[in-house]
This record gives sequence, structure tokens and C-alpha cells, in this order.
Amino acid sequence: MHLQRPPITDRKLRFALVGCGRIAANHFESIDRHGERAELVGVCDSDPAALAAAVKRTGAPGFPNLTAMLAGTRPDCVVLTTPSGLHSQQTVEVAAAGIDVMTEKPMATRWADGQAMVRACDEAGVRLFVVKQNRRNRTLQLLKQCMHLGRFGRIYMVNVNVFWTRPQSYYDSAEWRGTWEFDGGALMNQASHYVDLLDWLIGPVESVMAYTGTLARDIEVEDTGVAALKWRNGAMGSINVTMLTYPKNMEGSITILGERGSVRVGGVAVNQIQHWEFDKPHEMDAGIGDANYQTTSVYGFGHPMYYDNVIRVLRGEAAPETDGREGLKSLELLIAMYLSARDGKRINLPLAY
Repeated sequence: MHLQRPPITDRKLRFALVGCGRIAANHFESIDRHGERAELVGVCDSDPAALAAAVKRTGAPGFPNLTAMLAGTRPDCVVLTTPSGLHSQQTVEVAAAGIDVMTEKPMATRWADGQAMVRACDEAGVRLFVVKQNRRNRTLQLLKQCMHLGRFGRIYMVNVNVFWTRPQSYYDSAEWRGTWEFDGGALMNQASHYVDLLDWLIGPVESVMAYTGTLARDIEVEDTGVAALKWRNGAMGSINVTMLTYPKNMEGSITILGERGSVRVGGVAVNQIQHWEFDKPHEMDAGIGDANYQTTSVYGFGHPMYYDNVIRVLRGEAAPETDGREGLKSLELLIAMYLSARDGKRINLPLAY
């Protein structure tokens, strides 16, 4: 892949956003926060009411569809906050226009779609950014540093729990929610950032066995899922996810047990270091108390930091933290879980390319 475009350093970076729903607010806020280096030059939604609200909030011109927005604006990067099943075709359209793409998670709902996104951006010579803002959480940055330094020694066991709740009203709020084509279930949608941790922190997964079920919600996809994992480095572990926790979100956690250390990062969304013990002290240990943050800031906490990286990449100052290939790693693991649950067998990775 050869990127033709030079870094942009003489003006503000121009972002345009497609899909003015629930998560778009985090993006508007992030662009505002980086106002000295970035601006929003267009918003787009097929729902006139959502579009009108976004135009009123941001002051950016509004467009009824992506094609119209690409014709009427000159963005440096188009941000996709649309239903997940639309990301692939929209990425292909934006890439064909020679514009960089930033997509919310999950990058796609099908393995072939994710691969097509990376291929289209490669062929067009544009960048593909996949939002993984939770990696920027201070708690997880400390954990990543531990892995980099080898403080755990050999990793024996890893357990991830996502015990959240999504009422029926959440799924009923939009027709695309809870569908296979556009949304994906508890594992793919709500837990995708946690699935991302399995590869990002621990390394490549060798094989996975999973069960999924729709136990209480009237939706196509699963509201509950579990998977057993074996990593190439020999570690074993599990991920347990449900959207049926009574009466509200209870826990988003990761526990890592190694030969020379044990850590549990929990809270509602990996925002509290609850256990931190290693055979040898390190200067980073003094910062574990400061790394915890209030649950009120859990949602949207990392988006401004994610944008900072994207802006610096476009200005020629940094490398992308999570590009399309990095995004494919968690998508591949998710698809493996779904294949295992569907066919009742162990799925070995990598999937057939």
C-alpha cells in the first residue's frame, strides 16, 4: 500500500460523519475538543429528525445520504457511526473517493466484509481506522505495559466477564438493532471491545469453543454467550457475556493469572484495578490508584484520545494505533465464536483466507 497524500499541517483536518445516532455524540464532542486542529464539515443521516438534530448541534451542513455528502464536502476523513452491517459498502464508497475512513466497532458483521474493507482501502491508497477507544483507558494501558515488560512471566489463565443489561426497549428503539445483518449480538456489539483485549493483551488465539443463546430478548441475535479459548502461547481462558444482568450493568472485567503476577481489572467497564500483585515491584505500581476512574466517564472516555491519534496520523506525526488489519483480529475471533456456537465444534484460527 502506498499513500499518495502528504501530511496536512497548514489547516484544520476536516471530518465528515455518517450516522447521527447514539454514538455520534461521542464523535461530535471529540472533534469539538480538538477544535484547534480539527473541524466537522458535514453530517449525514437517512432519518430527517436525527439529521436535523445533528445539524442543530454541530452547525455542520447536513446531507440525506453518503453519496450526496461526498459530492458536497471535501473531508480528509469520513467517520462511519452507522449500523455495523453498512460499514463495508460505505467504506468501499468512501475509499473509491480517495478519502480516509474511520469506522466504529465492530468494523463489519461478516468476515468477508471486513476483508473487503481492508482490500478496498489498500487498493485506493487510503487509511482505514477502526475505533478501539477502550485501549486508551489508563487501566488497560498499564496492563499492556505489564505484558510488554513480561511482568507476568508465562500467562496461565485469562477470564473476561461482561455482565451488562440491555432491555427490550433498547432493541426496539431501531429496526436494525438485534439483527444479524446490521448489528450482531451481545458478543459482537456490546462486548466487541472486550473481545479485542483477548488478542491485543494476550496474543494470537489458537482455538475457540463457544455457546450462544437468546434467553430473554425478542431479537434475532444472542443476548448471552460464553466461549472457552486457548492461546498459541498455551494460556487458557474464557469470555462470558450477557445483556440480561438484573437490574443494571454490573461488571466489565479481565483477570490475568501468570507465573509471576495476578491482576484483575474490573468495575462496570474495566475502570477499576481491583487486584495487582507481582513478584517484583515496579515504578508503575505507584500509579494504579490514579488509573481508576469514575464510571460516569466510562462511555465516551476514550474517544477524544482516539481522535488525537487519528489527527496526529493525518498530520504526519504518528502511526495509526488501530488500523483495518488490527480491526480484523477481533472480527476474526468474533466470527470464530459464532461459527463454533452454530456448528457445535472447536474452531481453529486463523480462519481460511
